[in-house]
Amino acid sequence: MLKHACAVLLAFNIAGCGGSSGSGSATTPLPPPTPTTPTTPSGGPTVLATGLQIPWSIAFYGTTPLISERGTARIQAVGANGALTAIATINGVSGTGEGGLLGIAVRGGYLYAYFTADTENRIERYPLTGSGAATRLGAAQTLLRGIPSGSNHNGGRIAFGPDGMLYASTGDAGTTSRSQDLNSLGGKILRLTPDGRVPADNPFAGSYVYSYGHRNVQGIAWASDGAMYASEFGQNTWDELNLIKAGGNYGWPTVEGKAGNSLYIDPLQQWATAEASPSGIAISGGNIYIANLRGERLRKVPLSAPGTSSEFYVQQYGRLRDVSVAPDGRLYIITNNTDGRGTPKAGDDRLLSAPAL
Repeated sequence: MLKHACAVLLAFNIAGCGGSSGSGSATTPLPPPTPTTPTTPSGGPTVLATGLQIPWSIAFYGTTPLISERGTARIQAVGANGALTAIATINGVSGTGEGGLLGIAVRGGYLYAYFTADTENRIERYPLTGSGAATRLGAAQTLLRGIPSGSNHNGGRIAFGPDGMLYASTGDAGTTSRSQDLNSLGGKILRLTPDGRVPADNPFAGSYVYSYGHRNVQGIAWASDGAMYASEFGQNTWDELNLIKAGGNYGWPTVEGKAGNSLYIDPLQQWATAEASPSGIAISGGNIYIANLRGERLRKVPLSAPGTSSEFYVQQYGRLRDVSVAPDGRLYIITNNTDGRGTPKAGDDRLLSAPAL
């Protein structure tokens, strides 16, 4: 099925993260989902940190939030008083456009990072020592190389599933044919062991590919029953929320949004690109929370009714890049207004904390 667009708050054409230009997909014209009423709940959010530079991903090392900065390649540790400490700068990051230091994850004493390096995207891990602002990274261990890169559509989200495997979302890097090519790592969700091997039970023997036919997935998360969900940028028409199945084909570039074609898996819900550009997602309390860039809102989708949604903080904090569930159960959200596509306000970019909505 289709792939989502990375649209930006500014209404200009940007190929990759927000209404990218060009055709190349057979879009089935369907009515938009039922409009939702924006809501401003009481009790949040609270600003935890300011002065971040193009933040992209949140992970937790114990109770310490770690944030990746796409352009500087720094990993920032956030102190209890909001102080930022750059605990490391990832070597080899050389992305332009939408490339750079993207997703991070923490597991088993390692920090995992997905980043753009010269002519490829790469996944590495680093041993962690210390704690809090004194956290340090050890020597890099390369897990996977050769993921296609480009000035846009780099995917970049990584996360551990309930099966203990590392999942990584990749984009088509501007070449749409990669998404349907099972010999390419582009336009896929990949699944690998924590040390970088191909799991024996992957759907395609000897391959990292878990699902394909994606345009640019930037959010992955799991429900308590083990079901996997992903947010995806469409091109000019529909952004998507998908239920991910092993070996599933999600249709890009043949279709964008709901196709009603048995060859492809339709999204659970789709949104006009101007209202979404869904990036990071998190699941808590029976709900999927989606950080939206161009749409400038946090969207909540109940797992019990995945075709419906509610919207929060609409246009209050600008572009939202990632949302994560903190150890205390609150939602941690990062804004993304300093990347040249937003309109930075005083203190941007910021880390926000909000109650589960």
